[in-house]
Amino acid sequence: MKLVVVSAGLSVPSSTRLLADRLSAAVGRRTPVDVQVVELRELAVEIAHFFTNGFPGKALAAAQEAVAGADGLIVVTPVFSASYSGLFKSFFDVLDKDALVGKPVLVAATGGSARHSLVLEHALRPLFAYLRAVVVPTAVYAASEDWGAEGLEGRIERAAGELAGLMTGLAGPVAGLPGRLAAGSDSGAGSGAGAAGAGASVPAARGGDGGFEVVPFAEQLAALSPRR
Repeated sequence: MKLVVVSAGLSVPSSTRLLADRLSAAVGRRTPVDVQVVELRELAVEIAHFFTNGFPGKALAAAQEAVAGADGLIVVTPVFSASYSGLFKSFFDVLDKDALVGKPVLVAATGGSARHSLVLEHALRPLFAYLRAVVVPTAVYAASEDWGAEGLEGRIERAAGELAGLMTGLAGPVAGLPGRLAAGSDSGAGSGAGAAGAGASVPAARGGDGGFEVVPFAEQLAALSPRR
């Protein structure tokens, strides 16, 4: 499988690239992947030219093709002015509008302060939802104080497990990724009795000749109504 890593770090060395490398390595520990890194700082001029003439340069075209053909993506940006960088956004602006449809994506960001961590939820996740990608539940933010601190590695491992699970299409557990609770388990959140509330018994289905019959919503609603 092909894993493409998009890094929008500008400096060398870059904490953005470091986080990208740690995430891709964590995915590789769970499932065999062929990793390709796209460094956006090397494509900045070609991206700017694309906006003015509508034609991608050779390197940009190769990056566009790599992203479109990937089985999964890791995207990492530094935080500028409380959002993703302009270079990061510009790259995804020049992709084909359907390039990310249904593609598993792990979003991550780096910044100088933990106060910017919500960029993952108010900027990155909505962007990739708009592009119709499938964003993994765990996003990873690394502030300056997070490097070497407890907690960052756990978030990296959890997010990598989720991405690996989506890339391989497994319904069961992947290494480092908890399996789903069994359907109908007494401990499952949102089970029939728990959803109905204490004292209410709402059957989810009725058996008939070994078959399965869905209870009409009106009957379920009536069972929830206070008894007089």
